[in-house]
Amino acid sequence: MTAAPPERSISASRQFIVYGADIRVRGAICDLAEQTKRGLLRVMDQRDDWATPIVINAQYPQANLPETPRAALNFSQTGFGLKLQLDLTIASDVSRPEVRRELLRAVVLEMMYRGRPNVAAGTDYSSPPDWLLEGIVAQQSEFEPAATDLLAAPVAAQKILPLADFLTQRPELLDAPGRALYRAYSFALVELLAQSPDGPHRLAKFIADLPTASNDPLAELRKHFPELSGSDGNVEKAWTTQIARLSIPQAYQLLGAAESERLLDETLHFKTAGSEKTWQLSEFAGWEKSSNAKSVLNGLTRELSAQTMRVNPVYRPIVSEYAVITALLSAGKRKGISQRLERVSSSRKRLARQMRGIDDYMNWFEATKARALSGAFTDYMKAADASARPEPRRDPISVYLDVLEAQFQN
Repeated sequence: MTAAPPERSISASRQFIVYGADIRVRGAICDLAEQTKRGLLRVMDQRDDWATPIVINAQYPQANLPETPRAALNFSQTGFGLKLQLDLTIASDVSRPEVRRELLRAVVLEMMYRGRPNVAAGTDYSSPPDWLLEGIVAQQSEFEPAATDLLAAPVAAQKILPLADFLTQRPELLDAPGRALYRAYSFALVELLAQSPDGPHRLAKFIADLPTASNDPLAELRKHFPELSGSDGNVEKAWTTQIARLSIPQAYQLLGAAESERLLDETLHFKTAGSEKTWQLSEFAGWEKSSNAKSVLNGLTRELSAQTMRVNPVYRPIVSEYAVITALLSAGKRKGISQRLERVSSSRKRLARQMRGIDDYMNWFEATKARALSGAFTDYMKAADASARPEPRRDPISVYLDVLEAQFQN
């Protein structure tokens, strides 16, 4: 009696062959794999000309194999050509970006060796750089607002990591905040390369040449992207300019409630000519006779009017009211201004209090009532679990004793 063939699913492009007992998991992996490949092809402006199928084994954690890695990519040469196999352990805490990253690693590896089918067996294979995988995964998601927030800190502190140092970083050695910043830097670099002249095609050529790349990652980038050539100063200038540009929120990105409150507070504190004191709008009686009071008020009116398109929608009436008040002050109309400032200030304080209450409730709900994990603290939990778990014994005596113990138990 012959055994039944293992259950499998084949993706739409037929490149991904997924094995596993759960048809829903197989279907989800097929769909995610195709999405991941389409995103990569879109970044490089390439057609789908795959040559080597990718076999994916999806399995749940096994109690008798606790040390099985969450993802293992095997790439080898057989008598019939290249073989690509990705073993995925689908644990309860596995995240979609984590699986997408491993799928992307397999797809990029197939692209790297697509034109090298005659590689000798036993040859060491090159792995795609981590920054490339992280950057492309970030390009496929709504990561730009997060990158803006993450890159704002090093830009403000004038401590942008030099490109040469970033390219040699190992993200697996970084803590959770460090990995988040590494992901933001990766996003910035991939976007910088893709948006350069003929960038998508140069990026595709860069990936195809990775098997023969040198140990100098910056030199490889310069070789494929001429705009990074020249002196080190030119390279770093392009890099820091890109980081600084991404650290500035785009006009179409709405601010959160806290960011809106902070922006409004900064706008309503200003200086006038001939005074080092920082004034508030409510103190107009003390600064309205300044020589540049009218120009300050006109500037405030324009700035507040522009902010109504960026602040959180619940803050728009308040910002609009402040813009009306500054316009009236600029026109010399003072009647009832103090009362209007008091009313809008009270409304603003009440709104800020309500929004803090909503944030507190949402944090409590996520911590106690959410039906699914958000994944925001996955890296922290993994690090804590790894530090609490003892290292497995690997010395010969320990292995021998473990075998004896297993035999006596059976």
